[in-house]
Amino acid sequence: MLQLNYKKYGQSNTKLIILHGFLGSLDNWHTLATEWAKNDIEVYTIDQRNHGKSPHTEHHTIDLMVEDVKDFMEQQGITKTNMMGHSMGGKVAMQFALTYPELLDKLIVVDIAPRSYNHGHDDIFNAIHHVSLETTQTRKEVEEAMMPYLGDFGTRQFIMKGLERSDDGKYHWKFNVETLDRDYENVLEQTFSDKQFLGDVLFLKGSLSLYIQEKDFAEIKKLFPNSRIQTIENAGHWLHADKPQQFFDAVKIFLFSN
Repeated sequence: MLQLNYKKYGQSNTKLIILHGFLGSLDNWHTLATEWAKNDIEVYTIDQRNHGKSPHTEHHTIDLMVEDVKDFMEQQGITKTNMMGHSMGGKVAMQFALTYPELLDKLIVVDIAPRSYNHGHDDIFNAIHHVSLETTQTRKEVEEAMMPYLGDFGTRQFIMKGLERSDDGKYHWKFNVETLDRDYENVLEQTFSDKQFLGDVLFLKGSLSLYIQEKDFAEIKKLFPNSRIQTIENAGHWLHADKPQQFFDAVKIFLFSN
């Protein structure tokens, strides 16, 4: 049983566990978690395996992360919770809901559908592999090494959040590059279940993102019959960062609605 790194915000009977996306960490959710905690929501942000300060493991699959979250709930004495996941975290949250529906009240899925996806991180891994952390002295040097392979400034900044300096002065990636690169296919797989989750589900999508499309609606309704899809305008895949106020309001209204 893994001991996942986590942070708890506030205290309330309304609980929310937040699962970050691929190559992210619990730090991505600090600002919003702080605000929800001020609004009578007890928030747990966790680093999933091979991310942030949680243990690095040899394998990385959605099913393993589902069991990690179940173990985390037992460790914290949480018998029932609301759950929100973004991207990879959304895949974990959907599979968790279908596997352990008795442990969930409401589910929020952020910009991901239950279908399988094509590779979208190959350029990121290529850029990371072209960085020599043994010889790098500054963060600027790391970014400059990635630039020819990863042209998008925002994506580079996101990946750079995973860079940390060790006690010996050398840089290292907080995420487990080797395992995540090798097991990447496991994160892209379709969400399968012969059961449904009958609780309330909110799918939040960015209007500028293609991760949730009209072709996904039927499969979403099949697995989650009490679901609805809400679009946040002028937001991309990281809609919680692009439009934090609209995102904050949508989650709060959903959690407290009957």
